[in-house]
Amino acid sequence: MFFVIVVLGVLASCTKDMTKLNENPKVATTVQGEMLFSNAEKAFVDAMTTPNVNSGIFELITQYWAETTYPQESQYDLGNRNIPLNWWNTLYRDVIMDFDRSISLMREQASDPALLESDKIAYQNKIAIAKIFRAYAFSSVVNTFGDVPYTEALLGAENLTPVYDKQADVYNALLDTISTAIGEMDVSGESFGSADLVYGGDVSLWYKAANSILLKLAINIADVDQAKAKSLVEAAAKNVISGNEENATFAYTETPPNVNPIWTNLVQSGRNDFVIASTIIDTMLNHDDPRLPLYFTSVSNTYKGGTPGAGNSFSSFSHASAASLAPDFPAQVISYSEVALLLSEAAARNMNVGGTAEAWYDKGVTASIEQWGGSSADASDYLSDPANKFDEANWKKSIGVQAWIAYYTRGFDSWVAQRRLDYPQLEAPPSAISVYPVRYTYPATEPNLNKANYDAASSSIGGDEVGTKLFWDKF
Repeated sequence: MFFVIVVLGVLASCTKDMTKLNENPKVATTVQGEMLFSNAEKAFVDAMTTPNVNSGIFELITQYWAETTYPQESQYDLGNRNIPLNWWNTLYRDVIMDFDRSISLMREQASDPALLESDKIAYQNKIAIAKIFRAYAFSSVVNTFGDVPYTEALLGAENLTPVYDKQADVYNALLDTISTAIGEMDVSGESFGSADLVYGGDVSLWYKAANSILLKLAINIADVDQAKAKSLVEAAAKNVISGNEENATFAYTETPPNVNPIWTNLVQSGRNDFVIASTIIDTMLNHDDPRLPLYFTSVSNTYKGGTPGAGNSFSSFSHASAASLAPDFPAQVISYSEVALLLSEAAARNMNVGGTAEAWYDKGVTASIEQWGGSSADASDYLSDPANKFDEANWKKSIGVQAWIAYYTRGFDSWVAQRRLDYPQLEAPPSAISVYPVRYTYPATEPNLNKANYDAASSSIGGDEVGTKLFWDKF
C-alpha cells in the first residue's frame, strides 16, 4: 500500500503571466481533501500505536511493559515530559484538524455541478467515512480527559478560549454523528480508493467497521445509560466485523517513513528502554496462554517480566517479540477479536446480539489467538482449560482479562476497557507518585491560556486529578 502524504513544497510551472511571480512556488495552492484524510488516518493510527513516552504511556499504564533506566512514566509522572499537552496536541492538531479540513474540502469538491452521479455517491461515502473516523478520534480525547472543547474546538483565531463541553454531551454527539454517517453510506458506491490506508476505499468493509465503532462507543455508556446503550448496540450488532479477514488494519511498510512507530522507538532508536511487565507475563503463564511466544521473547527458556514502576535490567527480562518489532507490523483500528468480546459483554448485560456471552467470548479469544498466528487447535485447547472458560457469575473478570490480553500493543484501547470493566485490577506500583490513573490531567498550559473555561471544567468533572473518574466509569 502506498501512502498518500501531503507535500507542502510544490513547484510552480513556468509561465509568461507576470502575476504568477507574486505566488510563492514553495507553498501549495490546492490541497485535496482525500490527501488530508490520508494524513489524519495515519496520524491517528500512529498516535494509538506509538510507545513514545512523550505522549502515550498507555503500554505502561496498562502494565504490558515496564521501564529500564528511566521509570518515571511507569510511576505515572505525567508532568516531566508534558505528556497531557503532547497527547492533546496530537489528537486535536494532527488528527482531528486534518479530518475537519478534509471534510470541508471534500464538501467543496462534491459541489462541482459537472460531477457524475457515481462521483457524487463516492464523495458522499468519503465524507461519511471521514466523519466516522473523526468521531472515533474525538472519543479518544473524551476517554482521556473528560470534559473537553468540542462545539468551539479548532476555530483558531476566531476563538482562542473555547468552552469545555460536558463529556456526556460530547459522547452523545459522537454517537449521533456515527449513526447518521452510517445511514449516509452507499455500499454499492466507491470512496477513497488507495487514499484510504485501512480498507483501500472498500465501502462495504467501512460500513461494518463503522457499526463496530458504534458498538464500541455505545457499550462504554452501558453503566450510565443502559437504555441508550442497548438500543445502539443491538442495532449495530447486526452489521459488525465478522472475522479477522475484515479487521480494520493499517498496513505499515518495511522502510521509512511509513513504518510502525513501535519499530521506530524500540529498534531504529537503538534504545533499550522497555521490558515486558511481570503483570501480563505472570497472568499468561498462569493460564498456559499460547500467545506467550507470539507476544514475547523468552529469557533462559522461560518468560520473565520486569517490575512496573522500577528500573529493570534490560537483559534480565522478556522483550517484545520479533514479529511485533517488525517495521511493517500492522496496527489494528478495530478488530474482530475486540468486537466479539464487546458482543460478549453486551450479551452479559442482557442485550440481544445474536449469541450468548459465552459463545461470543469463545469467538473473541479464538480470533485473538489466530490473529497473532496461533491455530484453532491452540484456541480450543486453551478454552478447554477450566481456568480459561467463561464464568457467567464473574463475567466482567472473564471478559476484562481476555480483552486486556487481546489488546496487547493497543494500550489506549486496553486502558478504556479496563476502566469500564474494572478488570484486570491493576494497582499503582509502590514507587508511583499518584493513584492508578483513570484519566490524564488537562495540559499544564490550559490554566494560563484558557483559565475560566479550565476552572469550570475542572469543577465539573470533580477535580483535575488522575484519580477523577470519567462519566462512564461508574464503578
